[in-house]
This record gives sequence, structure tokens and C-alpha cells, in this order.
Amino acid sequence: MAGAVSTLPVATQARGEPAYAPAATVEPAWVRTLLIGVALAFLTLFLFIPLIAVFTEALKKGWDAYVVAIVEPDAVAAIKLTLLVAVIAVPLNLVFGVAAAWSIAKFEFRGKNLLLTLIDLPFSVSPVISGLIYVLLFGAQGWFGPWLREHDIKILFAVPGIVLATIFVTFPFVARELIPLMQAQGNEEEEAALVLGASGWKTFWHVTLPNIKWGLLYGVILCNARAMGEFGAVSVVSGHIRGETNTMPLQVEILYNEYNFTAAFAIASLLALLALVTLAIKSFIEWRAQHAQTQRLEDN
Repeated sequence: MAGAVSTLPVATQARGEPAYAPAATVEPAWVRTLLIGVALAFLTLFLFIPLIAVFTEALKKGWDAYVVAIVEPDAVAAIKLTLLVAVIAVPLNLVFGVAAAWSIAKFEFRGKNLLLTLIDLPFSVSPVISGLIYVLLFGAQGWFGPWLREHDIKILFAVPGIVLATIFVTFPFVARELIPLMQAQGNEEEEAALVLGASGWKTFWHVTLPNIKWGLLYGVILCNARAMGEFGAVSVVSGHIRGETNTMPLQVEILYNEYNFTAAFAIASLLALLALVTLAIKSFIEWRAQHAQTQRLEDN
């Protein structure tokens, strides 16, 4: 009716919220409660209880036994190797991910879809299969095995093989995080910088990189988490040499198979702590990215 006054609160109208919510998008209270309960039950059963069990078993014989298991020479070697592999693999994947995302998001070229498919390959191939690929290439009877043996170069059952396998299973994470982000941002800012006389490197450093920094950090964290927790591919190429080629996941398997449960769960608890720290950093980055986006919208 003409001249009718809205019964909506002024604050609601000022925010531009709809006058009513369609019934199809509003669930009854019991439905929301049921869905939340199912989600919490699932998380409790498959996440919280296993985490609690890991730390409970790790500390079952006391703090002293826990510390002894952590500082045992083979455990220390496994921790150092895990960190070393991550330190090598993550920066390499960072460089590849930025280059691949830049190429795919900013340029059109023949073979672009093929490159996207190859980037997704580790997601569709079992890690064990990827490890076997390196055995086929660098094993004693592999394609390059005789040449490597003649030149006394060791890749399998050594750190280089573990690094290669880790790089293979983790290289999609940075690229796949950056590609949709860079595509959504478009090329306008880079083109404006180039028109104003900036070089390609300055454009990347002062325009592109600030725009993708949170997505880049997010991809790096996911890549690092996968690198430290990788088991299948590393298990195939490592040779399980104690104190030399065992990463933390492999050390956990060996200790568990030897019925040394306290030590196995102690190492597993370290991996769980690393995962929790990674999750906390990931959540912080998501919050910072959302905050930065909100700030940009307000400024505009």
C-alpha cells in the first residue's frame, strides 16, 4: 500500500538486509541442531579422540620416558631429516608454484590445459606409484641406474630420492592456491604499472606479490604440512635405513612394528603438534586475508 511504513528496524534497513528470509533458506531449529550435532560427533570420533589417544599413549609411561624417546639418536635423525626435506622441497615448490600460476593466470599459450593437468597429477596418482616411478628411473635396474652407479651417484635410498619424492607429491599446493586468486585479480594493475614505466620485476615485486601474499603463505603452509607428513612415496625410495633415511612418519611405523608403542606415539605426537601449529598459522592467515579484503572494500 502506498505510504506504508516498513516495520523493519532502522539498522536492518540501513545495512541493506532483506525484508524477509525465504522459507526455503531457513531451516527449523531442530534441523540446525541436528546438523551441528552430527558434525561435532564426527569431529569427536575421527579427530579429537585420536588426537587425545596419541598424546595419552605418548605420555603413558611418564614425561621422562617421553623425553628419552624423543632424544633417542634415531629419532633425532628422523626429525632432522624431516625438517631438511621440508626446507629443500618447500622453497622449490614455492618458486615453481609462483611461476606456474603467473604463466597460467596472466598469459594465453598453447598447452595451457596440459600444464594444468600435469599440475593436478599428484592429486590423482597414489604416492606409492610416484615412489615407484623414481625406482624405475634411478633404481639399480632403472633407466639411469647403470650410469648413476658408474659415477657413484646415489639417489635412491638417500636424501636426494626422498627430496625428489616429496617435491613430486607437494608441488601442486602452491600453484593450485595461487592460480584462481591471480585469475580473479586480473591483469589491470600489472598493465597500469607497465604503462607507468615499471619493469617486469618491479611490477611483480611491488604489485603482484603484495596482492597474492596471503594466498602464497597459505599454499606454502599446506605444502610444508604435506612435506613433513608424507609417507607413501618416501617409504618406497628411502630404504628404511635407521638414522639415515627414515623420516618421522617412517620412524613411527618402525617403532610401532617393533611394539615400542611409547616411542612410536612420542614421535607421532610431535607430528601432531606440528600439524596443530600449521592449523593455527593457516587460520591466522585466513583471518588476515579476510581482514585485508574487508579493508580494501571499505577503502573503495
